[in-house]
Amino acid sequence: MLSESIARDDVESREDRRASTGRFLFTDGWAYRSKVTAFQELGGSSASEWTSVHLPHDALIAQERRADAPRGETSGYFPGGAFEYRRTLEVAAELAGRLMQLEFDGVYRDAAVYVNGHLAGQRAFGYSRFSVRIDPFLVFGAENEIRVECRTHLDSRWYAGAGIYRDVHLVVKDAVHIVRDELRVSTPSVDTDSAVVEIAAVVENSGALTRTYRLEVDVVGTSGEIAAAGSSPVTLLPGSRATVRRRLFLEDPALWSVDAPNLHDVLITLRDPVDERVVDEENAVVGIRSLQLDPRHGLRINGEVVKLRGACIHLDNGPLGAVSMRAAEERKIARLKEAGFNAIRSSHCPMSTALLEACDRLGMLVMDETFDVWTSAKSDYDYSFDFPEWWERDIEALVAKDFNHPSVIFYSIGNEIPETGTPIGSTWGRRLAEKVRSLDSTRFVTNGINPFVAMLDTIVPQMKARREASAPDTAGGVNTMMAGFGQMMGHIQSSDAATERTEESFAVLDAAGMNYSDARYVQDRERFPDRIIVGTETWPSSIAGNWELVQADPRVIGDFTWTGWDYLGETGLGTVRYLPSAEAGDTAPTSGFSGGFPELTAWCGDIDIIGTRRPVSYFRETVFGLRSEPYIAVERPAVHGVPVAVATPWSWTDSLNSWSWAGFEGRPVQVEVYSDADEIELLLDGAVIGRSRVGDPAPFRAAFTTTYNPGTLEAVAYTDGVETGRSMLRSASSDLRLSVEVERAVLRHDGTDLGFIEVALTDATGTVHAARDQAVTVTVEGAAVLQALGSGAPATRETFSADTHDTFDGRALAIIRPIGTGDITVTVSSEFANPVSVALTAS
Repeated sequence: MLSESIARDDVESREDRRASTGRFLFTDGWAYRSKVTAFQELGGSSASEWTSVHLPHDALIAQERRADAPRGETSGYFPGGAFEYRRTLEVAAELAGRLMQLEFDGVYRDAAVYVNGHLAGQRAFGYSRFSVRIDPFLVFGAENEIRVECRTHLDSRWYAGAGIYRDVHLVVKDAVHIVRDELRVSTPSVDTDSAVVEIAAVVENSGALTRTYRLEVDVVGTSGEIAAAGSSPVTLLPGSRATVRRRLFLEDPALWSVDAPNLHDVLITLRDPVDERVVDEENAVVGIRSLQLDPRHGLRINGEVVKLRGACIHLDNGPLGAVSMRAAEERKIARLKEAGFNAIRSSHCPMSTALLEACDRLGMLVMDETFDVWTSAKSDYDYSFDFPEWWERDIEALVAKDFNHPSVIFYSIGNEIPETGTPIGSTWGRRLAEKVRSLDSTRFVTNGINPFVAMLDTIVPQMKARREASAPDTAGGVNTMMAGFGQMMGHIQSSDAATERTEESFAVLDAAGMNYSDARYVQDRERFPDRIIVGTETWPSSIAGNWELVQADPRVIGDFTWTGWDYLGETGLGTVRYLPSAEAGDTAPTSGFSGGFPELTAWCGDIDIIGTRRPVSYFRETVFGLRSEPYIAVERPAVHGVPVAVATPWSWTDSLNSWSWAGFEGRPVQVEVYSDADEIELLLDGAVIGRSRVGDPAPFRAAFTTTYNPGTLEAVAYTDGVETGRSMLRSASSDLRLSVEVERAVLRHDGTDLGFIEVALTDATGTVHAARDQAVTVTVEGAAVLQALGSGAPATRETFSADTHDTFDGRALAIIRPIGTGDITVTVSSEFANPVSVALTAS
């Protein structure tokens, strides 16, 4: 069993882990297994073997998916389970008397932490950061066992993973210390040429003597200079706490914004004035910016009006599972920003610290959400049972984690909570909102309210009665129902009954978060003139109309699509399924959103789970006014003319940016072109196919039916008769090659980094073969391991933990994790193409 000796000299030598604060990463040397109790072993159950892992780790992602998994469509058909992790910790004798804690950024879920067999702490919620004090249970000068147990079982409506899936830190402090999670940095006054930065630090004395120390504060500018500094003495009686506040003035501050995410380090030092000894240190990375919200201007950041181009996201990282690591989170945020988004909403749970840090660094606004349930359950074993006991502590954890992150501008206290339609439920909303405000008055509070869900107690009986009274529609009734679902929801949401039932719940918020409620935007101008609205969740296909509403009314401050990034679970939510057809893959219609096993993802994201942008992403970018070049989307020829069985309101057209469809020569094909121009002319090898007005059949679209033949397909945009842009697609030639692209070739060696390697099947010119998918095999030599290999396929029987995986639409993604220092060679091979090797370095 691995161990690590913790001594003060050793801790101070770890500069990269900020050891001077007494806090360092505690992610190596762990092992895990499926949990088996001693009583089960006595009864004959055999314990599974311990497997060494480096945290963060998702215990569920490598499990075998099963078609018979209960409610498998919610989890992606990953079964639940109970798991345990262990690690040994050798603690030096001289550390006796020090305060020692383990800080978990998240454990999913029902975490219990044991030290030498003794329960040291627990947490019910799977998304809260929490700390467990361990020094009372340690044997100093000896080896100690840390064990963490957790479980998941029908407790989520999406794939939530399992295990210690976020970072863990070991915290070692003196009796007198700065309380890390109570360090608050705010900017109460911000101008273009000056700013006031307020620092509030809580200092605790758990010792037996009164102490007087000096607290020093340095604000470091973006170039590394000290931009402001101050200090003051603080006296602490035994067993007491004190809050030390300093207001520092900065001239010509570098402000934080989406376009210029300038960050400052705030360094806090607790010093003994007698001998100048540093007693404790803490730090925070902050941004200086102001927030304003009012019906006249909407949302302003640093005095400038900002419209939220938002994406809802679940928190898994595709092939990695629920694992949250800095490299994965930065890659996700960078690609979302490249696609035109400036804001994300965490759906429907608090974000990891790594994800927030990525948003700070890259300039992405954040709406961090608390809960998917309050007191009314949505799953058999979800958080609703724990909510009455734990909600306050979990909100405190959320705010403590978020306070110093400039990217966070909104807290959301819930998502589609049924209680919001009742007076008693409204009291819960008021309680949550005021709790958040008592902890952080510098940001705004919203709630993703769906008036349709708020009226389910009356809607469900009515729908049941109608179904029983009407004959079944055997001619594809599911599709008929789905097509009218959005219209029906909008009618109910804008009704007088919905207005009355949700008025109090909306009134407790700074901005009315509305899920799929764009039908309310205009009418609420008259009914509630001071109501500020944000579309917290919207249909992908509604973006053109929704964005027009956002731009037309300052009180509607933004739109968050469902979803920006595809995710595991809620399988088939956005998949277009067809009536049985050999050419369409003999896909059978089903009676709900999911098509059943082996569907894996929701398939409703603008970007798929490996980071590839889908056609809807380019359409949205065009609607946002960020793209003028026309975009060509070609419907898959195999499904041309095949009747659609199910297309939900979250679906997009079943199309691809490709003109390489070997085997479909001479067959009809549908082409869409997305553009903000007046007209689009479509050409094949220079010959005009046709010219169509944009807006037919829908805004920002021009449609053409033509015949597929290889060549160069070109779309030319015209406004007022003048060409404004063009784009083209070339057919791939018959040769098949592997294209391998390394996103970053130099990686950190300590197990905290990831290398992303994009694989594509192309011809000699680099054109992707979208319709010739093949199995690719990845081998890793040197100081790294293959962490995951996968594709964006919404349905597959493959695992992400194998070294071979089929491409999807010609693409796959390999993710490696360095485990030491040195050279790394990654080789990608396929049966039908020559292997390709790429070199990386871990240093």
